[in-house]
Amino acid sequence: MDGQACPMPTNPSQRDGDAISRMLAAKRIAIVGLSDDPERTSNNVGAYLQKAGYQIIPINPNCQTALGQPALASLSQLKQAPDVVLVFRRSEYTPAFAEQAVAAKAKGLWLQVGIRNAETKKIAENSGLDYIEDRCMMVEHMRRRR
Repeated sequence: MDGQACPMPTNPSQRDGDAISRMLAAKRIAIVGLSDDPERTSNNVGAYLQKAGYQIIPINPNCQTALGQPALASLSQLKQAPDVVLVFRRSEYTPAFAEQAVAAKAKGLWLQVGIRNAETKKIAENSGLDYIEDRCMMVEHMRRRR
């Protein structure tokens, strides 16, 4: 993966830093938009997180499996609550994923680099979810391992 897919971020605010720490302490991550194509950023980030010890649950109606795990068509198919929902979808789709994350009883919602949405943020924060947008979970994990 090249540096532009997940650029080094600026330092987070104290609030975001705390949310990042809590979400990185997660065990189960549902990744919305996880591709089965190893050339895609979602696959690279998911593979890194899986190798780091996280349980990855692929959410993608367009593939059968990703990273050796069966893919679910939507968050509503989860049988167990994820700790974090990590989203690799365009901004305009994220409010629906925020509502689904709340319904799935996730503790946090993370929008990958380049994804921001004020409505999504409001849904997540009003529901008590930790919320991060426009940051790469892999990069944040790497930064904290140093």
